[in-house]
Amino acid sequence: MSGVEPRETEHKNSVKGLSSDDESSDNCEKSKPDQRQRLSSQSEAENDLPVLKIHNLNVSYGTNRALQDANLCVKASRICGLVGMNGAGKSTLFKAITRGLPQQSGTIEILGKQAALARKAGLIGYVPQSQEIDWDFPISVQDVVMMGRYGHMGSSRRVAAEDRAAVETALELMEITDLKQRQIGQLSGGQRKRVFIARALAQGARVLLLDEPFAGVDKVSEKAIMSLLRELAHPTAGTSDYGFIKTNTIVVSTHDLSSLEYFCDEVALLNRRVLFHGGVKESLEPLRLAEAFGARVEMGSETK
Repeated sequence: MSGVEPRETEHKNSVKGLSSDDESSDNCEKSKPDQRQRLSSQSEAENDLPVLKIHNLNVSYGTNRALQDANLCVKASRICGLVGMNGAGKSTLFKAITRGLPQQSGTIEILGKQAALARKAGLIGYVPQSQEIDWDFPISVQDVVMMGRYGHMGSSRRVAAEDRAAVETALELMEITDLKQRQIGQLSGGQRKRVFIARALAQGARVLLLDEPFAGVDKVSEKAIMSLLRELAHPTAGTSDYGFIKTNTIVVSTHDLSSLEYFCDEVALLNRRVLFHGGVKESLEPLRLAEAFGARVEMGSETK
């Protein structure tokens, strides 16, 4: 796998000045392929279509509005950083996508399917910030990753050859094949994080949602995971066929502003609504960050 290199990012929908409704609006409609593009190769056409599309999403907890008219569009082969202060609605957004919430309105689509159908089809992979798991339970890394295949097995839970192949590929991609017989509780924080990402990959999900994936992870492991995920979204020549692993679109919530230029292709600034969605450098402009965080911020974390 190649190392993580800083990159210059641009977004054709970025505009000058402060965030506005134009910057956070649904930019999927602005980039529909023209007739010549529609006649290009299938892979190129697929990369130009939205994988995740959220329109006017509203979520409330009782009388508290957690999300209001949130819009977001993420295409294939993109890593989108979801950035905002605590309480901005990042985890709520992920919950709305992955399970639905009682007081929720608006639309969420994955590859043109409504969220409920996408979940049933296993198109959404989710790695929460913390896992509710008994770390002393005698279960191996391989068995944990195999859980991602349960939706493909039916009620019998009979493991087929394609399930084993998907698990082996996911283990290899996350570079934890040598740990597959280890008990999950024996691993470090960074290794555990790789295991749960591998489980989501083995599922065959097209979009991967990561909620604060680097919290409690050492910097060496963080850089390694970033590199592996970038390779997944942007495979190098000769590594584009991962068999049963279909993930190529990643949305990651994070507080670490310093990692955005190294890891993400684009950024969505969230404060109950999407204030800005575009290039990484544009998202880091002080006035935009002040709007998102409501205070002066410094690279790496928000200022108290």
